[in-house]
Amino acid sequence: MAGAGGTAETAQGAQGRVFAALASPIRREVLRLLREQGPQPVAELAAHFHMARPSFSEQLRVLRESGLVAETKAGRRRIYRLQAEPLLEVQEWLHPYERFWRGKLTALAGLLDEIPDEPSPPGPPARYGRRTRTAPHADGDENTP
Repeated sequence: MAGAGGTAETAQGAQGRVFAALASPIRREVLRLLREQGPQPVAELAAHFHMARPSFSEQLRVLRESGLVAETKAGRRRIYRLQAEPLLEVQEWLHPYERFWRGKLTALAGLLDEIPDEPSPPGPPARYGRRTRTAPHADGDENTP
């Protein structure tokens, strides 16, 4: 009985895979390259990274399974392209947090605006530390060495 609960669970799993894929700086860089340069063969993508081909293929597998990239075959070459739709779901999830922080920052800006702009008093900065006093001399004059 999957029903609506199964659908929500599936959506949660898909969203979790997207967040897991985005957790890696290498995978984020792959997404950036595909966004800026368009679809690319595996060899061209791999040339940007100093890692063994099987390790890079694993990075692409995670991106494929998250739905962030799609693979098409052109002869013997595999071409990867960005699929940004899953990022919309992430953006929708993050939106309430963005509103939360925007509200907090607006409130902070209001508080800062209430602080009067007073210039610093002129003169040397205050000295911190122990103040020592010289003992009075036998003649009672504190100022004579």
